[in-house]
Amino acid sequence: MGGTCILVYITTEILQTFFADKVPAGWFVGAPRIEADDDEILCIGTLPPARAVDEFRDATRDARIEIATAAQAQFRRRVSWGVESNGATVLFTTYNAPLATRLRLPERTVLDTLVDAGVARSRSDALSWCVKMVARHQGEWLDDLRSALVSVERVRAEGPTVL
Repeated sequence: MGGTCILVYITTEILQTFFADKVPAGWFVGAPRIEADDDEILCIGTLPPARAVDEFRDATRDARIEIATAAQAQFRRRVSWGVESNGATVLFTTYNAPLATRLRLPERTVLDTLVDAGVARSRSDALSWCVKMVARHQGEWLDDLRSALVSVERVRAEGPTVL
């Protein structure tokens, strides 16, 4: 007999509430920004002006590990951390998700050209470079697409429960 499958959508609000409850007061100026996908949760906070990135990273390591362990157990996703300081974003303990894709010759040729030109060390790096370029040059379109997905997520959450 098969088991029951319940689809659960983890919203950004759920993640923000979790981290707001767990992150100690004083770590960041304001609430941390939470970004997530199916593999990773990224928590980025703005450091107070007088706090150095390396000092923060060292001083909070054990507590960040404890928070990440609890989040990973609850949400089944890896947790990464980052900070914003002096206008720059510094990410640490980030997860690089291995992805596989099937590309035809014209797409592989694009990647190989980037490798041959020294823009990237490998096809994998070249593909990452391409994704970053799309994000940079099509950011407004991607933002519109994300907004539409938020609406879809809201409608799904308001719909019937799938058992």
